[in-house]
Amino acid sequence: TGISAIDAMNSIARGQKIPIFSAAGLPHNEIAAQICRQAGLVQKQKDVMDYSADNFAIVFAAMGVNMETARFFKSDFEENGSMDNVCLFLNLANDPTIERIITPRLALTTAEYLAYQCEKHVLVILTDMSSYAEALREVSAAREEVPGRRGFPGYMYTDLATIYERAGRVEGRNGSITQIPILTMPNDDITHPIPDLTGYITEGQVYVDR
Repeated sequence: TGISAIDAMNSIARGQKIPIFSAAGLPHNEIAAQICRQAGLVQKQKDVMDYSADNFAIVFAAMGVNMETARFFKSDFEENGSMDNVCLFLNLANDPTIERIITPRLALTTAEYLAYQCEKHVLVILTDMSSYAEALREVSAAREEVPGRRGFPGYMYTDLATIYERAGRVEGRNGSITQIPILTMPNDDITHPIPDLTGYITEGQVYVDR
């Protein structure tokens, strides 16, 4: 990631899924942009395919962001040259709710093509998964489904798993998909259903403290 606190204390292996737990007012957007600027492969030796810088790609999906945040991501990537290596998906807060639900799936389908057809090592950054879960709750309420904890649908664990579990490697293919989903904890509550269920599915967490 290029962030020493993550690379030294919580190194991310290829095919892993490590979420970043943040909260309102914390610089998770800046962290996401910094990872896009600095991320790369650990290069061991020149005689392996991984040595090539062309073998790395980033898929970035932002869900439910306002215009200011969308402009920040786009301008940051363009100014720092990240756009040449990033496939960007932006879902705005005023876009239809159903588009917010499909955005991470479109991003991961793109990542799977790059990883398993183009044999690249792909880093997928998904932000903000809390916006995604809120959209899931909104659609569930519109369908008059039986609510679960705090009004979220009872199948939210399964739904989140269908996203997070698409990280990994496939035997016989050189590519990989590594996920860094970012979510904001409502009221800084790590026991809230969104971070709670995310923690069960993923492999450790990076916690942004105040």
